Amino acid sequence: MALTPLDIHNKEFSKAFRGYNEDEVNEFLDQIIKDMEILIKEKRELEEKLAGMSERLNHFSAIEETLSKSILVAQETAEEVKNNARKEAQLILKEAEKNADRIINESLSKSRKIALEIEELKKRASVYRVRFRSLLEAQLEMLSNGDWDEMERLEEELAKHD
Repeated sequence: MALTPLDIHNKEFSKAFRGYNEDEVNEFLDQIIKDMEILIKEKRELEEKLAGMSERLNHFSAIEETLSKSILVAQETAEEVKNNARKEAQLILKEAEKNADRIINESLSKSRKIALEIEELKKRASVYRVRFRSLLEAQLEMLSNGDWDEMERLEEELAKHD
């Protein structure tokens, strides 16, 4: 059990022959009491300060822990956002590739159809040329045969009957 200033103050010593000077002992004990009271007061102040510092340390430790958790959540969220963006970019790319393939296939189909139409038109133009040439040749032959005169005569007779 630790001594208190009150214990020192209330301590009684027995008197003996050739003992210590009572006034000096009392003076010394008074000095010890004062010093001890100062030390006890300083100790209490330091304990209060330590308690305050411990409380602040706990507060800052809690803040540090919260910040660490927040950083982890932010990192996880950033990673998740990156992964989602990467997936979305892949989906967009696949969709674009599908659209590009569709457009290319449609274009090829249209170009084949146009090529077939061009071939058909070339064939028709060739047949038309042949028929037109035949018609012109027949008309020229009719003009050179004299059948033309016969036609004029028939037209005149028809006109008389009208």
